[in-house]
Amino acid sequence: MMELKTAASIDAMREAGRVVARALTAVREAAAVGTSLLELDAIAHDVLRAARAGSPFLGYRPHFAPTPYPAVLCTSVNDAIVHGVPDGYRLRDGDLLSLDFGAELGGWVGDSAVSTIVGRPRPEDVRLVKTAERALEAGIAAAVVGNRIGDIAHAVGTVCREAGYGIPDGFGGHGVGRRMHEDPAVPNEGRPGRGVPLRAGMVLAIEPMVIAGGRDGYHTAPDGWTLRTDDGSRAAHAEHTVAITERGPRILTAL
Repeated sequence: MMELKTAASIDAMREAGRVVARALTAVREAAAVGTSLLELDAIAHDVLRAARAGSPFLGYRPHFAPTPYPAVLCTSVNDAIVHGVPDGYRLRDGDLLSLDFGAELGGWVGDSAVSTIVGRPRPEDVRLVKTAERALEAGIAAAVVGNRIGDIAHAVGTVCREAGYGIPDGFGGHGVGRRMHEDPAVPNEGRPGRGVPLRAGMVLAIEPMVIAGGRDGYHTAPDGWTLRTDDGSRAAHAEHTVAITERGPRILTAL
């Protein structure tokens, strides 16, 4: 069931979103050559503790997962698309790192993701990350009253496909509120003018995922969580929690 949020609820979600933004900024700044993924997760933990916020990621177990998620942060490196589990891996020069993080504060959830390049960037990786960011911007611009979910999906998908990138089928954005995943689903590709009408009070996580090799195939790693590209090419991920208002889209997970 889809819940329309009041202006007060959206303001409360903005506070959760600020925590998310602070954590992602801190983790991104710490993502240097030699830093381990577990160290990045610890930094995210510290931000939650300082804000007296909880994690919607830690202990989360959807139907496909063999075990509850063991961390507060997703760290997806190179050919990992999403859901990468932090471990002892130490970042190397040129790694492409996608960071996905959520916070729960006052009963409300914020969810966001960024991609960054560690050390010396490869031009092709810079283009991949910038395309994910442009696709997110396009999706947010389409998140206005009177449009439909398909308009967001079409905007995101058009940017990704025109750049020659693949889009992992079946993975995309979602509603956000009291829980991290609520209705409606927000695909990363679709037909304009189709799907659920966008109404003031809807809050959506819009999250493009792009695969450099141009193919859409992926598989789940042995950890049961990490999604990796079938062709071994790199992937990037960008996400914001966005409220639909009469005045236009409001990003809740920016600094």
